[in-house]
Amino acid sequence: MMIAGLNFSWQRFDDFDIASLYAMLRFRQDVFIVEQQSPYPDLDGLDPFCQHLLVTDGAGVLVAYLRARGPDGDSPAFIGRIVVGPAGRGTGLGRRLVQEGLDFMDRTWPGQPIEIGAQLHLADFYAGFGFVTEGPPYDDGGIPHVTMWRR
Repeated sequence: MMIAGLNFSWQRFDDFDIASLYAMLRFRQDVFIVEQQSPYPDLDGLDPFCQHLLVTDGAGVLVAYLRARGPDGDSPAFIGRIVVGPAGRGTGLGRRLVQEGLDFMDRTWPGQPIEIGAQLHLADFYAGFGFVTEGPPYDDGGIPHVTMWRR
C-alpha cells in the first residue's frame, strides 16, 4: 500500500532550518545506525556539498531520503544515504526514490557516471537501474557493501 500525499523535495544543505536538519539526521541515524546496528560515522563532512532529497508524507513526516553530489575535482558524481523508513517499505517508494535521484543527476550533471556504495543484499535492486558492480565486497560499519557504477 502506497503512502498518501507524498512530497518529493530537493534542497541544498544551507537551506535546512534547524528542525528539518535535525529530523533528517535523526532519520538517517534511526535506520542506518540504530536499526541496522551499524556504528559508522554518518556525519562524514559531505552533507554541505550535497543536494538532499526529502520525501515526506501528508503530515510532513520524513519517510525517505537520499543525497546527491555532482563530480568535484577527482571525486565522481554519487548518490548515497539512500533510505526508506519503515512506513515506506514494501510500497515501491524505494524505486521512486532512486529514480528521482537518478533523474535529478541526469538533469543536473548530464552524462556523468554515477557511483553508489550499495549494501550487498541490494545489488540486484540497483542493477535494475543500470548500476554494475565493480570490485569486491567490502565492510562498511559491519555491513557488506559493493561499489557500483552507472556509466
